[in-house]
Amino acid sequence: MSKFDPYEHLNVVLNQDGSITRLLDFPTTQATGDQHHLPGQAVVSKDITLNEEKKTWMRLYRPSKLPSNDKSIAKLPIIVYLHTGGWIHFSVASTIIHESCNQLCSEVPSIVVALNYGLAPENKLPSQYHDTVDAVLWIKNQALDCVNGEKWLREYGDFSRCYLYGVSCGGNIAFNSALKLLDKKLEPLRINGVIMNQPLFGGKMRTKSEMRLATDPFFPLPVIDVLWDFALPKGTDRDHRFCNPMMNGPYRDKINKLGRCLVIGFGGDPLIDRQQEFVQMLVKEGAMVEARFDDVGFHGIEVVDSRRAAAIINFVKEFV
Repeated sequence: MSKFDPYEHLNVVLNQDGSITRLLDFPTTQATGDQHHLPGQAVVSKDITLNEEKKTWMRLYRPSKLPSNDKSIAKLPIIVYLHTGGWIHFSVASTIIHESCNQLCSEVPSIVVALNYGLAPENKLPSQYHDTVDAVLWIKNQALDCVNGEKWLREYGDFSRCYLYGVSCGGNIAFNSALKLLDKKLEPLRINGVIMNQPLFGGKMRTKSEMRLATDPFFPLPVIDVLWDFALPKGTDRDHRFCNPMMNGPYRDKINKLGRCLVIGFGGDPLIDRQQEFVQMLVKEGAMVEARFDDVGFHGIEVVDSRRAAAIINFVKEFV
């Protein structure tokens, strides 16, 4: 591994000020806008500013075919979506993320609020958790605002069925943000569950799966280490609780208040041992946990395997 360059693998250049230059320009897709849908278009979407100063924003998705103000029709769950990208890549406008949200919205079906949180290393943890709390409080405010509240949420969303759903680093964000939200007054909003798909956790002590899959072609160990260097606050290491949820601390006492949790993982992921330890810890601390682990598969498999992507959507559908 001595000749392996994690920065080259990630297609980034580290700058002297600690920021990075991203060498890949990922394809992006515009939101459809708040308009009548085109024939065959299952989902419509629009962008909303969250915090101008922090440059955070959200993309809202709703199914295009919805009953009009029929009170007898059940409203849709609201899913706050926290995207993958190793803390450093993608936005909710990235085509790969946009298509995932379209599918989630259409198949569950649900109202999806995809958060464009600040990327590392320009934004260190816990800034991504704060961005998520901002987004959830924004949703709560729409429920309270009878005059100017966001129409898609007020007319079609069920504020008592809100979920945090994160993929990879987004799974980490979902867990830590859910803990922070326990200290907030959210009524009439209710966080009904936390979904963590292949959550990104770490620690100084290597696990067996990390050692076994150290040279994984997609997610090798030196790359994972660099991503934590980018994300963690200065002066901390991989045993900081943002990275390693197995560390003891006052936050462990709050876990039994999290409600329902769904954790998804695959046997070929270097992180699989950590994810399984995490599930055991959640159970021990009193959380209600559903675990969906498959021996076959690797980190990010749903990007290249449409069958697995559909299976994950089904797990989410059954959970919400």
